[in-house]
Amino acid sequence: MILLLNPCLMALTLGSLQNILYVALGLGMVIFFHELGHFAVAKWCDVHVEQFSIGFGPAILAKKWGETVYALRAIPFGGYVQMLGQDDADPSQLTSEEIAADPRSFSSKPVWQRMAIISAGVIMNLITGLIFCAIAFAMGVESVPAIVGSVEPGHPAWVAGLERGDKIEKMGGRTIRSFEEVSISAALSTGPIDVEGRRRDDTPFKTVVVPDTSGNRPSIGVSFSSSLRLMKFLNGDPTVMPGTPAASAEPPLQGLDLITHVDDVEVKSFQDLEDRLVSKGGEAVTLTVRRPPVNAAGVPDLDAQGEEIKSRVGPGFFRTLGLSMDTGPITAVRLGSPAQKAGFLAKDKIVKVGDRAIGTALNPLRLPDELSQMAGKEIEITVARQKDGGGNQEVVLKVTPESSPGWLDAPLRAGDALAIPAIGVAIQVVPVVLSVDPGSPAEAAGIKPGQRILKLALLPHPDEGSGPDAKTVEVDLGSDKEKNVNNWAFAFVQLQRYPLRKATLTIKEDSETRTIDLEPVADKEWPYPRRGFAMYPARTTQQAKSFSEAFKMGYANMEKSVLNIYMTLRSLFTGHLSVFELHGPLGIARAAYEISKLGISSLLIFLGFLSANLAVINFLPIPMLDGGHMVFLAYEAITRKKPNEKVQIAATYAGMAFVLGLMLFVICLDLFVHKF
Repeated sequence: MILLLNPCLMALTLGSLQNILYVALGLGMVIFFHELGHFAVAKWCDVHVEQFSIGFGPAILAKKWGETVYALRAIPFGGYVQMLGQDDADPSQLTSEEIAADPRSFSSKPVWQRMAIISAGVIMNLITGLIFCAIAFAMGVESVPAIVGSVEPGHPAWVAGLERGDKIEKMGGRTIRSFEEVSISAALSTGPIDVEGRRRDDTPFKTVVVPDTSGNRPSIGVSFSSSLRLMKFLNGDPTVMPGTPAASAEPPLQGLDLITHVDDVEVKSFQDLEDRLVSKGGEAVTLTVRRPPVNAAGVPDLDAQGEEIKSRVGPGFFRTLGLSMDTGPITAVRLGSPAQKAGFLAKDKIVKVGDRAIGTALNPLRLPDELSQMAGKEIEITVARQKDGGGNQEVVLKVTPESSPGWLDAPLRAGDALAIPAIGVAIQVVPVVLSVDPGSPAEAAGIKPGQRILKLALLPHPDEGSGPDAKTVEVDLGSDKEKNVNNWAFAFVQLQRYPLRKATLTIKEDSETRTIDLEPVADKEWPYPRRGFAMYPARTTQQAKSFSEAFKMGYANMEKSVLNIYMTLRSLFTGHLSVFELHGPLGIARAAYEISKLGISSLLIFLGFLSANLAVINFLPIPMLDGGHMVFLAYEAITRKKPNEKVQIAATYAGMAFVLGLMLFVICLDLFVHKF
């Protein structure tokens, strides 16, 4: 019996020695128990086992006890049990009459015994996977809760009405316990998904999300929630963006500080913190933080109450260049929103709010905040709408905005639209200048209405240090009106993210292009909702209260893992999931290392998934793997005769070529596509 691990299991190349040893030990246990299953049942059926091997290649350790050689080999990506009459390197043994004459050979045994031997490895993987998961849940498994941190404007979840702080409890009828399961459920979907959960005020919601299938895998456009604990660098400094209000807090904030109050008002979630900071606008706030004590070993005790610190954090303001751009059409209308009730349609273009023309009298980037400030008042918005016979007509729509602050669900990617949450639409912002503010950096640089912005570049500032963000940021805005027309809002977000940097614009006017440098200025009348905090992801612990509950939780986890693996294979075969989403040894090396850093319980969950993965992969009907052997045995059971020797040999070598080809393919993906 040969056990070949999925190439993604070749994960022992990165990280500290201790973590590598943990992963290596865990991987070795999974292989060992798989082969032990084959070995134990073979012995029970009185089959002569010639060799029990962990790994492939030259032997590091080998010892013969009784009739069996036990070996540990150099390449730890699988293993095998070699029996008399069953050798994948020599498939002819299975049909040899001479070997079959030996009563202790594998091929001499009844079909049901050979099936039991073949399936024993997979069954052992399922059993040990269940044990791994049960122990993990008994210890307590940390995960990121299924709470929506932000919703990408115009994407499926946004259209379906999901909001910041929503707790997702079910997707497609399946219980959701972590944010990872949200991502997996979306990626493995084949159509609309029923989503159920609870809002921040604990009211239930139910909606239908239609995943976006334009990328390599289906997605719905949500991100996980942050916690209230500040991240820290290795030197202990908090992870804040240089030049932001958080970087100038007095007294200075520290990494691992836990924010508990804003101006003596308690905040219980990151969304509470966001809302509170938005409500303060352009005012300074006083944060109350809990600073964890450090024990004798120098390790912070995050569970301790800690010292209470009050720190003053100033306001932040949008940095602008003085440019007002044109708008493109509405890309999406949110379900149940004021805009939907008022009759707004996708492809409508907003041209006026009241009597103010967009782009000249009203900057489209200000629409999210302007309309939120009009909450509760019926206003008229004029849109340009395509007529059935061609051309456009202006339609005046009456809508009552809600009090929903803008820019919290900001464009995260170059193709994202700008959300106007107060009415529930997402619009394109075209990088074509309609007006220039008097006295602005853009006017001083000679930018004129009608010019098109082709590129924004932000060069690193010396005060930013040498961290991972200290690199040039470029936003390609396209070379013509048909390319990337919805990118200016994303470029504007980058101006806010790097507040110390100057902007370099590449501009097109007629057939000429030129590059100019500008110094963005803070608009003291336009508060920016972000103040520069970087937080750890929110975490929750799933822990069983009894041993029986641990096994129930472990069983549910294994069941879901097996189902997800089958759904992944289905999505790959149907094309819903691109093969370019696969990762090989280098990509999984990074993932395995990160998992090992989370602790023993997380590693045990990983080993449980690994066991489920091996059970499914090795039982696929691929010659040379356990599933391929079962196909031949099923044929023999039905026809009462052994498979043709030439067919079996050809199939075995074809299976070997497929597995080796898969390994080479995913390694190439790591090197040339994912660029590990």
